[in-house]
Order: sequence, then C-alpha cells, then structure tokens
Amino acid sequence: MPELPEVQALTDFLRGRVVDLAVTGVELGSISVLKTYNPAPQALSGLMVTDVQRHGKWIDIDVDGLHLIFHLARAGWLRWSDALSTNMLRPGKSPIALRCRFSDGSGFDLTEAGTKKKLAAYIVKDPQEVPGIASLGPDPLSEAFDEAAFAALVSGRRTQIKGLLRDQSVIAGVGNAYSDEALHAAKLSPFAMAGSLKDDEVERLYTALREVLQGAITAAEGKPAKELKDSKRAGMRVHGRTGEKCPVCGDVVREVSFADRSLQYCATCQTGGKPLADRRMSRLLK
Repeated sequence: MPELPEVQALTDFLRGRVVDLAVTGVELGSISVLKTYNPAPQALSGLMVTDVQRHGKWIDIDVDGLHLIFHLARAGWLRWSDALSTNMLRPGKSPIALRCRFSDGSGFDLTEAGTKKKLAAYIVKDPQEVPGIASLGPDPLSEAFDEAAFAALVSGRRTQIKGLLRDQSVIAGVGNAYSDEALHAAKLSPFAMAGSLKDDEVERLYTALREVLQGAITAAEGKPAKELKDSKRAGMRVHGRTGEKCPVCGDVVREVSFADRSLQYCATCQTGGKPLADRRMSRLLK
C-alpha cells in the first residue's frame, strides 16, 4: 500500500506535470470507484489544474475549485503517460478504474490489482466533504506536530503502539510498512501498550517516525511514478524482509501474520530477544 512518502512523491510528480494544464476528460473503467455523483466527471472538462496536494494518503487535484481526490488503497497505483492512449475506457473491460486526460495529451490511469476493490475517488467542492479526509489525524511531518503533540496522542491509550501508528484518525499517512520501520528504529515492540511507554521511549519513537518518513521522502524525490514501489521496497530495513538479517544486529527478521496483513520486527532490537507469538493480540512468549 502506498503510504505518506510514496503519496507525497506522487503528489509532487503530478504537481510538476499537470498544474496549468486543462482537464480534457475523466473516464471511469469501474463505476464503483467514484463515490460521488455531483459534480459529475464532465464538470472537470475544460477547467485548469491549479494545484495538487496531499492529505494523509489521499491525493487532491485542485481543478479550478473542484477537487478530484483519490485514495489508492492496498492494491491501487497511478500509471502516468506523457501520451495517453486515445481509446476510450469501457467499464469492466480492463484493470483501469479511472483515467484522467490533460490538454497536452498526457494523463494518468488509476489501476487496482486483486479482487478486493478499495480504490476510491471523489469529485467535491471541498476536500473536507470526503469522509476519510475529514476524520484524519495530524500530519506527522507538519510543523505543528512536535514531540509534545505526539506525547499527548500516545498518553493514556490502551492500545498497542503498532495499531495506534496505523490509525489514520490519530496520525495521518502512516501504514503497515513505515510503522514497522519506525518501531524498529526506536527499538520498541509493536505490541507495547501506547499508554505505558516511558518518556524516553516516546521521544525515541517520535524522532524515529519523523526520520524514517523524511528519509523515505528524500529517497523518492524526483523519481517517476513507475519507480516508487521499488524505491520503497529498497529502503525497508525490516518490513517485508522476513528471514533476512537485521541490518543493525544481524539477528533474523521475524514476522507476525494476521488474517489480511503481517508485520516484521527484530527480536534482539525490539523485544529483548523474545520472539512474539504469531497470532492476533499476541503477547511475548514466556
């Protein structure tokens, strides 16, 4: 799933290419991808793109006051073309969920792999009309998100810190991969209770989270959309590296699997050498 760094890179990529171009068409390959009906996609035709912004994991294309907003979900991606096919999309006939055309002949397709279709697009007059944006927590890289703000979010929470980091209503933009990376960098168990973290642990996690995200943004900067997935994978130290050596201590990277996802961690770095039981709501094995 694209997370804050990849979505920021896609946002920057689009901003550098489509601002001051006119939208010439928005076509739907999947009727269900568009969650709004008014304004209609045709309302964007002929209007100029004035900006592209990110809200958590959402990309917001401002088209002269109307906003085409989309979330790529778990298996979605943006495929850019400098010379987009002139063929019109036929609903249900391709993996393309949405196509957006611009006045210079360029454009992008939103695609989604797999059978669980979660990719979502909205056309609204105000980004706050999108429920997923209206409920977002603070952006972890904003100037206002200082250590005190992070400590206040963590304080008193009776939930595992891994789940808290992934909760978009608490912190916007962090998902499974970068929560694994931040917890590894901070040397904290993913199952540590958020409200029980000591002051120095909160400080370590705040610093690690910001450094991991900013480092990933820097690594992705300037890369075309088609290279961002590989860039993300290459930058991971523990996430997605089950069975490999931890780059810090050399221990094996371990995994905990759930019904629809998994997490990776290093027992030596994060849990005092004790493996975590591979089951939901696990505790440290005794």
